[in-house]
Amino acid sequence: MDILGPFPPAKGQLKLLLVAIDYFTKWIEACPLAKITTENVQRFTWRNIICRFGIPHTLVTNNGRQFIAQGFEDFLRELGIKHLPTSVEHPQTNGQAEAANKVILRELKKRLGNAKGQWPDELPSILWAYHCTPQSTTQETPYRLTYGTDAMILVEVGETSHRRQVFNSEQNAQELAADLDLVDELKDEAQIHEEACKL
Repeated sequence: MDILGPFPPAKGQLKLLLVAIDYFTKWIEACPLAKITTENVQRFTWRNIICRFGIPHTLVTNNGRQFIAQGFEDFLRELGIKHLPTSVEHPQTNGQAEAANKVILRELKKRLGNAKGQWPDELPSILWAYHCTPQSTTQETPYRLTYGTDAMILVEVGETSHRRQVFNSEQNAQELAADLDLVDELKDEAQIHEEACKL
């Protein structure tokens, strides 16, 4: 988990971005905020991580005061989450969050031009594009590794694609069940690709 910004102030004085990335699936969660407080970090962790994906085993953060405050430490401890703050000497320990930050920054710069205060409006489409793009380390999309199936992407909407043309709700239910059975295998394959990239 990391903090990105400050950005040009947007509506509601939003100028900072709280970013979290799942180390395995590469799924990014991000939330624009006016200020980063311990309460905001705790709320983000609860709403965007725990309530959507379950309780993580470990949470890696930088040493920002919001992350090392006693209230946040107590919150994590009560949920059984191991907190690993990165050391000042080795910030690369939080490299996945830094990589996610680079993706977000690059895409925001591409899309915004002179409309810098519109960055919170562009964030959902940036994250959607990222979630539907295969990652080099896993050879899969974060969406597929998270949900066990491929997302229907925007280019398929309104177009006659094979997938939409032959859609059958009964067959779809069977295929989703089969995909669910294969999720563990898919994750194992992705982990093998990820380990191979480290060599």
